[in-house]
Amino acid sequence: MSSASAAIPQPGRTKAFLRLVMIEHSVFALPFAYIAALTAMFEWDRNIHWGRLLLVTICMVGLRTFAMAVNRIIDREIDARNPRTAHRELVTGAMSVRHAWTGALIALVVFLGSAALLNPLCLALAPIAVVPMVVYPYGKRFTNFPQAILGLAQAMGPIGGWLAITGSWSWDAVILGLAVGVWIGGFDLIYACQDVETDREIGVRSVPARFGIPAAIWGARVCHTVTTALFVWYGVATGAGAFFWLGALIVAGAFVYEHSIVRPHDLSRLNRAFFSVNGFIGIALFVCALLDLLVRGLTV
Repeated sequence: MSSASAAIPQPGRTKAFLRLVMIEHSVFALPFAYIAALTAMFEWDRNIHWGRLLLVTICMVGLRTFAMAVNRIIDREIDARNPRTAHRELVTGAMSVRHAWTGALIALVVFLGSAALLNPLCLALAPIAVVPMVVYPYGKRFTNFPQAILGLAQAMGPIGGWLAITGSWSWDAVILGLAVGVWIGGFDLIYACQDVETDREIGVRSVPARFGIPAAIWGARVCHTVTTALFVWYGVATGAGAFFWLGALIVAGAFVYEHSIVRPHDLSRLNRAFFSVNGFIGIALFVCALLDLLVRGLTV
């Protein structure tokens, strides 16, 4: 390490690891796992089981932390060649690869342990849930559609949330999972647009890099139209009430706003669309779905 870099204060290992995995982005997936889990509780005995809800939270955060850490480890050389990602912890040396692997493996153990505490089916399916998390970072090396792998990985959250409560399969949860997967795959299409030139230069594959930014933006619009339709299908399938439909309407409005501020030749507000709008979508639908379940008889 040079004297100049040594003079730069480095964050503690825990803080660096939390920054590495962007722990605050759990807001994207957690609300939908909660919607699935709470709906399953409503259909089961209309009581909120706080212990199981806590285990669902630990499972989700554990698996997502593992996935993000592995993603950063596998992509560290690509990140070093991209000016937008060259500040990431494994590139700058704020976090060593060994410590990143340690954090990833601890998160994996936490995920598997909490799955075991839920029920045998969750434990049996837990290793399957890990597979797309590891495959995704390699996806950009062999397919122009890595967002499809990301969508598959994210779709498992609501399905797992439902399984955690009932211990049995639910097609209603699959509908919600598909909605989440298509939604996240869609906004990742938008996010990938900012790296088109660098991706083409270094050989990273994606829809924007292969087909262009306009195609990616239109693909995201199609994804979010499908997402809205899947939310409607889920609401019908679960007999949702007025508050859920209000939430679905809010989400549809948020999608319209998101696509009004991100255009093929104007990506200046991309970060607002990615972080602010999509974070709002998950929280808004969760709050409305929770109110709906409480009004319909879910007991705290």
